[in-house]
Amino acid sequence: MKLKLRVWRQDGPKDKGKMVEYKLDDISPDASFLEMLDVLNEELIAKGEEPVAFDHDCREGICGMCSLVINGTPHGPEKMTTTCQLHMRKFSDGETIDVEPWRARAFPVVKDLVVDRSAFDDIIKAGGYITAPTGTAPEAHATPVPKPDADKAFEAAECIGCGACVAACPNGSASLFLGAKVSHLGLMPQGQPERWDRVVDMLEAHDDAGFGGCTNTGECTAACPKGISLDFISRLNSDYLKATAGGKKK
Repeated sequence: MKLKLRVWRQDGPKDKGKMVEYKLDDISPDASFLEMLDVLNEELIAKGEEPVAFDHDCREGICGMCSLVINGTPHGPEKMTTTCQLHMRKFSDGETIDVEPWRARAFPVVKDLVVDRSAFDDIIKAGGYITAPTGTAPEAHATPVPKPDADKAFEAAECIGCGACVAACPNGSASLFLGAKVSHLGLMPQGQPERWDRVVDMLEAHDDAGFGGCTNTGECTAACPKGISLDFISRLNSDYLKATAGGKKK
């Protein structure tokens, strides 16, 4: 395949940045998108030019590091797929492909396609710990969990924290990520002791980080590579109202 790439290049947070055009020949349609970027970087290094900086780790669709906006869509054109699992056969020979970083105030650009997503870490830290008794481990079935709650908790736990929901949201909201993380513990018996404090503290951390508010446009779930449902935003809002209006927060 022959490709024309328009890649966002930015030296650092204070640099203005711009799209730079590159041409690639002989790219295998079976190569992953990140492998294609590896080829580009090898060519740039051979020419004595600066390679394109981009995040990656597992390349198996489970770590959430491969955060790229491809032709205006977080993670690219294939639904329920991370960038690292996207293959070049999804594109056409001779196609022009735009590659950009996540665009959100809470995710400042570090360099080129790399953004600082430590705001997500701050939200998780705000959730604190769960209270658990010490001593001998309880029997595996000592705490019964209703099957619907267990299934929903597993669904929430599928969130890999990539930030595609934020990049897709016109408001730059992380409500889908926050809803999944709050619901994951809120649905389980082990998460009940701090449930109400947790939702308030995590939502405050979300707002303090500069994320926008949710207006239910649904772009977040459409871009999510794990298909996290909007139902978790509803659960988030419900728990927050119960914690505040209901006076359950300590």
